Formats: sequence, structure tokens, C-alpha cells
Amino acid sequence: MAAIAAPRLLRAVPIVVLCSLLLHSTQHVLAFKEHEFKKCAQTSFCSRNRNVPQGANFEIIPASISLNTATLTATLLNKPYGKHLQLTLTSHADGFVRLMVDESPSVGRYQVPSDILISGWENKKQGFTENSRTASSITLTTGETKLELNFQPFTLAITVKGQPALQINSRNLFNFEHRRQKQDSDPAGYWEESWGGHTDSKPKGPEALSLDLVFPGFQHVYGIPERATSLSLRATNGAAPYGEPYRLYNLDVFEYLDDHPFGLYGSIPMMLAHKKGLTLGVLWLNSAEMFVDVVKERGQVGSQWVAESGIVDLFVFTAGSPAGVLAAYARLAGPSAMPQLFSLGYHQCRWNYKDEADVKAVDAGFDTHDIPYDVLWLDIEHTNGKRYLTWDSSLFPSPAPMQLDLASRGRRMVTIVDPHVKRDPGYYVFAEAEAAGHYVKNKYNTDFDGWCWPGSSSYLDVTSPAVRQWWAQQFTLDRYSGSTPHLYIWNDMNEPSVFNGPEITMPKDNLHAGGVEHRDTHNLYGVYYHMATAEGLQLRGQQADPQDGDRPFVLSRAFFTGTQRVGPIWTGDNAAQWSHLRVSVPMVLSLGLAGLPNVGADVGGFFGNPDAELLTRWYQLGAYYPFFRGHAHLETQRREPWLFGPEATARIRAAIRTRYSLLPYIYTLFRAANTSGQPILRPLWFEFPEHEELFAVDEEFLAGPAMLVKPVVAPGVGQVEVTLPGGARWYDAATGALVPPAAKTKSHRVQVTLDAIPVYYRGGHIVPRRERPRRSTAAQAADPLTLVVALDEQGGAEGELYMDDGRSFAFQRGGYLHRRFVFRSMKLVSSAQQVPAGGVPEGTLTLPVSIERVVFLGLPPSRRGYKAVVGGSRQAVPLEAGPLSLVAAPGAEAALVLRKPDLPVSHDWEVEIVAV
Repeated sequence: MAAIAAPRLLRAVPIVVLCSLLLHSTQHVLAFKEHEFKKCAQTSFCSRNRNVPQGANFEIIPASISLNTATLTATLLNKPYGKHLQLTLTSHADGFVRLMVDESPSVGRYQVPSDILISGWENKKQGFTENSRTASSITLTTGETKLELNFQPFTLAITVKGQPALQINSRNLFNFEHRRQKQDSDPAGYWEESWGGHTDSKPKGPEALSLDLVFPGFQHVYGIPERATSLSLRATNGAAPYGEPYRLYNLDVFEYLDDHPFGLYGSIPMMLAHKKGLTLGVLWLNSAEMFVDVVKERGQVGSQWVAESGIVDLFVFTAGSPAGVLAAYARLAGPSAMPQLFSLGYHQCRWNYKDEADVKAVDAGFDTHDIPYDVLWLDIEHTNGKRYLTWDSSLFPSPAPMQLDLASRGRRMVTIVDPHVKRDPGYYVFAEAEAAGHYVKNKYNTDFDGWCWPGSSSYLDVTSPAVRQWWAQQFTLDRYSGSTPHLYIWNDMNEPSVFNGPEITMPKDNLHAGGVEHRDTHNLYGVYYHMATAEGLQLRGQQADPQDGDRPFVLSRAFFTGTQRVGPIWTGDNAAQWSHLRVSVPMVLSLGLAGLPNVGADVGGFFGNPDAELLTRWYQLGAYYPFFRGHAHLETQRREPWLFGPEATARIRAAIRTRYSLLPYIYTLFRAANTSGQPILRPLWFEFPEHEELFAVDEEFLAGPAMLVKPVVAPGVGQVEVTLPGGARWYDAATGALVPPAAKTKSHRVQVTLDAIPVYYRGGHIVPRRERPRRSTAAQAADPLTLVVALDEQGGAEGELYMDDGRSFAFQRGGYLHRRFVFRSMKLVSSAQQVPAGGVPEGTLTLPVSIERVVFLGLPPSRRGYKAVVGGSRQAVPLEAGPLSLVAAPGAEAALVLRKPDLPVSHDWEVEIVAV
């Protein structure tokens, strides 16, 4: 949830009035207040660097160059100031090069801590080969990457696989502001800056940096989330609002606009550039406030990145392909955490389910209407006066039995826990943390006091490992009274949100452990809070099961690089508008391209009241979000899935059941994300990287490699245009019917009804499904599987199935099954999936699960039909015309089905298809 009232008003009212205002303000005043957030021109460090050519001032001193196998070091001179910088260029075997620029270590500029990345990558280096050296430049190669470092002025050109890929400082926009002593002649904003009634003391003075990155020959760049805008980032030198640079600064933004460069709740300073034959990625590991300009001209994309503080720590991912870039990023920042299976089911949330009777009624409603779900959520009203890790005893007198009752039907509960701690000496969390000195300090080095939902609040300094360790201990069953092993956590407001702070967040001159200013660590705060909470649930799980534990589930709103290793996020406080439904697609895709694939948007919109059509279309799309949750604001009308009439209920039920039928496939996709960093939802160009006509498409997407989804994002629509990439076969996922093949990408006009959105299977892929309707993922555990075999032009198909216990870390010890299915030469073969280098081999896990149906799409016509010969028995079973799924509409008979072959998932087998 977002802050509701304006910060200036909050400062002027007593706390009792404040609470009333926050909880009872009317919806018509809720709107994006752009004037309450800063733009580049109102920000000293951005305005003095944006589009200011200063890069010619920086030169490499040739005599300072030292090349030691995989590392080049050199002195970079800032001529007007006579100041030296240390430049380091390193080649890493994991598919990236690293450029660092810093002052002397004695200056002590802030660098993002190593725990944001995974360990071990620093030691995996790949040597440089020196190709040439002159008085003006040095040229190096490493693998298929060539680097040309020019001295006067300093520039760096990178070529990958023979193609120009990246130019640094080619437009002379590089800059590095050195630490300095205050001078009377310093311009306004250098040492103190005021805005919106707040003054930032800026005790270290100006220390901004500007990076000038040009992508030659590229027309499209993606990433730098989070914002509600197109997938292919628009130029920021155009008309409003795109005359403003993209901003990376985690903020609590309510009712954000649906097409705007403004930054939202999280930041990942990563950008991908893509063109035919080449994909490149860049990550500037810097957690300070940052602005990014994008300029498209002369057949290339230019970008300027301006950060308030820190150092240049730039990683350039040179693998060359979309999958290769994200795999290299995962080897640096870590892959996505393997989620618990229940967390991939449907989640029902509202601010707020008011008491235990309400919880019981909502839970029963799902069973009454035969709608599956897995998790029921409680927002802040469940607590004792906004004291987190407590319960309102009048509303929730028996929290543990309530959770156990849900668990008896295979369901879980989530409660909200935010980073602000009510300043109440009688509240044990506040008192213990205060006594231990665990809070963020203000500029006077006393505990910072900010206002949030409880009123006067302190904020845990989670940048400190000791504080994170203490916070983790609060989630054990003996500490979190009323909790059970079936309870999981939601971290909201962790940007952090401070209602009476500048831009509804923490002052930049607040102090963290070691005297670090908040300006340096702002974008890290949310991920550290997320980490500490997840560590708490992991600690709880280890106490119950020391060997294998319990995978944590913690949802976060704020995020940064590394969040993917912790848990999912969502796109924040959206609105019940068609435009927000539409923009959720590029938002989710952008996050996946930035290495954070476990993400969703609030189904139905957080603010406002969707009608039945909008809500239905949102569920039909939401069934494919990696994280699938319905959520709504306190003052919206109730919108449980059965409250919009029987026809809408039936459609929403079908959408949610579709999600559950696809969970074997989705869980397998998450295993790929967990091992190689691949996104769950993918833009079309990710799988078809040579198709230039797809590079800007962002209203449809691929779920993994095998399914294409076209949401319906406008009301009253009877037909939509579907873009199907050429050179592939596509089958209607509702009927199994083959779309007439086309060599080139083609737009198809497709009729739609309110019953479903267009979805297609891609030829050449095998998709595992579970067809039987159940109430939860737990109830599905022993259900048999269906394999959908969609053939390509050569009559082949491949697919995978990953399974484990769905909850513990036993998979890290080999407690999993990973099967590979291949259909070639009319034979379907199941075998163990090859383990990637360095992976843990599959163990001896045996699951009593079989395959009850194999559905073939695209078998060539046979006058007498086909039969299947299963294993070595040579007993032939006829294939029958039938529906693609057990719940398909009558008359959908485009598939050929092998029924009840009883093929064990845990073993190898072979099925031969023979024409009769």
C-alpha cells in the first residue's frame, strides 16, 4: 500500500487525526502527485551533469598502464583539477568485463557491498591478449570481445563477435566529481540543498558521476526497471513526459501513471541492448539516486547515466545472446530463488480481511465455488495498533488455530511486516532494537524518528549484518507469537516509506552503520530488509528440519540487484484501469530482462473498482504472471472472484484453473530461472532474436519458450490482432488447431469472447500439464500428468519436467527429478535431463506420479490413423481424436490423444507412434 496523504499535511496534524486521515481519506483525492517528486532540473547533481560535455577533461596517462593477465590498471587524469583516478579493467570467464573508476581508497567513497552479489565470481577470470599499443591507445581481446582503450580523451570501445557493441565516453559526457573542500565560490546545491520544505545538509559536498554509454547500431534498449512504460525504452529528449530522464530511486508512489518515465518502488541499474546478431547487457552497480537519459539518433542509442555518489562499477555482459546475457548476470548477481510450489498458485489478498470470521468465510467461498487458491493474506489491520509481529486480539484471538485450519486444506497464510517500528517502549520489538542500537540515525547521530502507519516510527538499520541477524531471529515460532510453520511474510513500504520525509522517504543525510549516509545506500534498503526477513523464515525452517529446512516466501515491494535471490516482488499500487492492465505486461517483461523474473501485478488493480469485464480480463492475464495475486485497497468494493455474477465467476474460475493446470510447466520454468537466470515471461524477440519486427512488441509475450499469450487489454473487444513470429508452427491452445504456417511474421485477426484470451502452443515444444481441478497445489501433488506434444515442421518436439518436494532445500542435495522429453522420428523418449557443469546430479527421488495422457498436435495425416507402441511390450494402443485438455469445450477435437499409457515420471521410457 502507498502513503495516502501529502507529507506536508502529515507534519501538521496530531497523531490521532493522522491515523484517521490515512485510513479514511476518500478515493477521489488519490492521484499521482507529480509535483511532490523531484525531477532532474530540481536535483543539483543531475542538472549540473545532464548533457554537459565534460568527458574531454579526462585522459589516461600512458606510462601508468599495467597489464597483468586479466586485469589492466591505469591512472585517469582530470586535467582541469589535476586530480587522479584509478581505472581498472578486468576480464571475467563468466561472460563479462568489469570497468571500475574510483578515487584513492583513502577517500573512502561508497561501494556497494559484496553481499549484494554472489561469492566466487571474482576469482573466475579470463586473460587479456594485448593486440597493439601505441602512444594513443591500447587494444585487448578476451574471447570474442575486443576492447580499444583510447587515452586522450579517455574512451573505451567494445566489440563483440566482430560487431560494435558499446562505446564509453564517445559523446564526452563522462564525469567524476572529486571530493573537495568547501569554497565560498561553490554554486548553490553543492553543499546544501532544499526542496519541498526539507534541507539536505550534504556534508561531503558534490560527488556525482556521469557515464556516457553508446550502443552503436542498436535501435532498442530495455530494462532499468521499475517504471510504467513501454518495453523498448523511449528516447528522453522528446515531448513531455519523455523529455525527462528515467529515474532510479526507490519511492512510495501511489496511483502511478500508466505511461511515464518516473521511477517507482524498485531499481535495477541494468540495461539490455538488442539488435540482429547481438545482445549486450550493462549493469552499473551503484545504489545512489540515478537518472538515465536515452537518445536515439544516427542509427544508434546513446545513454547518459548520472548518479549522485559512489563509484563507477560497470559490468558489461558480452555473451552476445539474450539467454547468454542473463545467464552471465546470474553468475554475478545470482539466479532466481527456487520458490515453494504453493507460492505459484493463486493468492487472495485485500487491505484488509477484517477478522477470523471474515477469513473463514473467504476461504469457504473458494470451496463453495470450486475455485482453487493457495494463500490468504492479511494486511496491517490484523496487528495490534500497527505493531508488526503482533495480532489484534479482538479481531484475531486465535491466529495459530486459524492458520492450522487453512493448512488442513493445503493452504497458507501471509501477514504483512513493514520496516517502520512503532516508537512504543512497551512494544518488545521497539524496546529491544532501541537498547541494542539497531536503528537508522539522523544527521545528529540520534535515532531517526519518522512517521508511517503507526505514527512516530523508528527504522531498523538493515544495512548492518548484525541488525539483519537480530531481525531474522524475530521470526522463529517462539518469538513471533501466534505464528505457525504455515505463515509467510509480506514486506511492504520498504523503499523505505516515510510519510513526513522528503519525497515520502528517508532523508539522504541520515546515517547507517559505519557512518554511511543514506544517500549512498538508499536503493539497497529494501533488498536488505527483504533478505533479513527471508533469513528469518529460513531460520524458522531450519529449526524444524535442520537438514533440508523450508524455503522462505517473502514478497517485497522495493528491490535492487540481488532481490531475485530472495523472493518475488509486485509492481505496486496500480489502479483498476484498462491502461494499467495493459502496462503490466511490459513492466513484468522488463523486470525479467533485468534478472528479476518472479513478479506480478495486483490482479484487478489496487485502487478503484473494476467491472466484471476488466476483472475477468485481468484474471485471464494474471494466470500467466509468475506471481499471481488478487489485491485491493481498503476502500474498494469487495471483489472476491464469485461476487460479479455466475458468468463472471465461471470465467474467473476457468482462468485460475488454467493456472493450476500449467503449474508443472511453470515450476519447470522456475527451475531454469534458478539454474541459469532465464526469465519466466519473455518478450517475443527473446526467443526470436533475428526478427526485427518483434523488437518493440510488448502487448503479447511468451510464457517460457513454448506458449504465446495475447492479453485482451481493452473493453468490448470482439477481435484482436495477434502477432505470430514466422518460421514456427503455432497451435491454438484452446482447440489444438494449427494456424496456417507462414515463413515471415504475420499478424492474425482473431475472434475473441469473454471466455478466454488467445494462447498458442509453439511447435517444437512439449508442455507438461495437470488437468484435474483441485482446491490447491497440495491437493494436486499425486495427480497424473498430461504431455502436450506440439510438433514443428520437421515433426519434432522437446520439453522438460522438473519436480521435487515443492517446499524444502533437499533439491540442492539432489532430491529432485528432471526429465527430458524428445519426440523424433515418431518416437517419444523420456530420459534424465543432463546436469549442467557444476550442478548437483539428480538423486534417487521417486515420485508416485504417472503420465495419463499424451496429446499430439501436428501429426501428418494418416488415412487409417495411428497407434502407439509403449515400451518393449509391442502392444499397440490406438490414438484417438479428442480434446486438447480434459476441460476443453465440447467439439474441440483437433488433437490425437494417447490415453492411459501409465508412463512413470520417475523412469526412462519410450513410445513409438506407428501409422496404421
